[in-house]
Amino acid sequence: MRTFLFIVTTLGVIALAFWAYRENYATQAALAETRELRQDIRAAHERLSMLKAEWAYLNRPDRLRDLAEINFDRLGLLPLRPEQFGHVDQVAYPPDPLIEIANIVELANLSETDAEVGQ
Repeated sequence: MRTFLFIVTTLGVIALAFWAYRENYATQAALAETRELRQDIRAAHERLSMLKAEWAYLNRPDRLRDLAEINFDRLGLLPLRPEQFGHVDQVAYPPDPLIEIANIVELANLSETDAEVGQ
């Protein structure tokens, strides 16, 4: 019986060692994938910041003004002036929608109910 217990214990230890070995490699693979994803995210952030800088450079008011003047005959764009803007109170907002009441329940008048209870 003792030999059987030693064999079962040895097999259990071997099985646990095999499981730990596989988990170790699975963890290392997950860490490598995480490292790679972080590098991709970092590269995407750098590209995004570069694109934002390019967008800001291309949308400079003096550059846009010059482009509008150069292409005036084709586009007919005029420079913006403060008089062209309106006020907030001039904005026509849509009216609030009316709520349709489908099931109307009529209630008895409180004074009529009190009179009936008192009789």
